[in-house]
Amino acid sequence: MSEKKTKKECPQCAGKKTIPGTCVCDSEWRGTQVDDDWNDCQCDPDQPCPTCNGTGFIEE
Repeated sequence: MSEKKTKKECPQCAGKKTIPGTCVCDSEWRGTQVDDDWNDCQCDPDQPCPTCNGTGFIEE
């Protein structure tokens, strides 16, 4: 008999396929200017989940 592989929801991204980027906000520095407003926060972009390679599931 062949073993049937089952898919399990990825524990790191909870099946969402991406991990949200982190933001750091600090009023003591001025990050980026959008039009006339300054954005005090510096954010990393969302990344594909490294555990499931962006699929949302892992095989058991």
